[in-house]
Amino acid sequence: MIAIEVRRVGFTYPGGVRALDGVDLSVGPGETLGIIGQNGSGKSTLVRHLDGLLRPTEGQILLDGSVVGRRHVAELAGLVGIAFQDPNRQIFAGRVRTEVAFGPRNLGLRGAELDRRVTEALDMVGLAGTDEENPYDLGYSRRKLLSIASVLAMRTPIVVLDEPTTGQDLRGVARVRSVVAAIAAEGRTVIAISHDMRFVAETFRRVVVMRAGKIVLDGTPAQVFAEANWPALAETYLEPPLAARVGARLGVGSTPTEASLVQALTGRA
Repeated sequence: MIAIEVRRVGFTYPGGVRALDGVDLSVGPGETLGIIGQNGSGKSTLVRHLDGLLRPTEGQILLDGSVVGRRHVAELAGLVGIAFQDPNRQIFAGRVRTEVAFGPRNLGLRGAELDRRVTEALDMVGLAGTDEENPYDLGYSRRKLLSIASVLAMRTPIVVLDEPTTGQDLRGVARVRSVVAAIAAEGRTVIAISHDMRFVAETFRRVVVMRAGKIVLDGTPAQVFAEANWPALAETYLEPPLAARVGARLGVGSTPTEASLVQALTGRA
């Protein structure tokens, strides 16, 4: 069964800005999808349609065969969890544990199961032991991880992460990658918006490129970041990750492994 189906979706903001223009996209259960594109390309507008925060001007969005436009936001919250780009616009509680518990509590969880969900989510993002802290006493990067934990605790079938690596160091990026892998391993769908090309190439099995409200590229990282697509990426003001450029020059593909790079370099020595 298709987890998400976007059918010829268009969306125009009240001021007249055309943000989506005939978007078609199908995302299967357990799939990991990275969405990339310049600012204003329609990425965030698209994912905000998944949980009913926005409704299409034209077309339809379906979750497991049911049209989103006919469902209440509260119902959709149990299916799609979104960690927004700016954690300061998502966090409101005065205590870390209360913040993470808010979503699953709204879904009806109580008692030991709620406590377990909160503890597991904080452990996954590396925030164990911060339960009693005020979220605003955490640095920006840890508030970002806290917003992700709040979504993880809801255990929705679909998880959307908007710029999840913003403000993260190498350890934080690795943490987010492990979170994505863990969600996918459970058969749940993960979608992320990101400007970090390396993170996208190394983390997701599928990449979609958007420009001016349309999808212009869709495929595996190896396909999307292949040298033949560099002109299309340039038109969206994106550059392929360094590994793709090095791999192309060495003839080992656009998503080379460390071993293939070493072999190519030693063979040329």
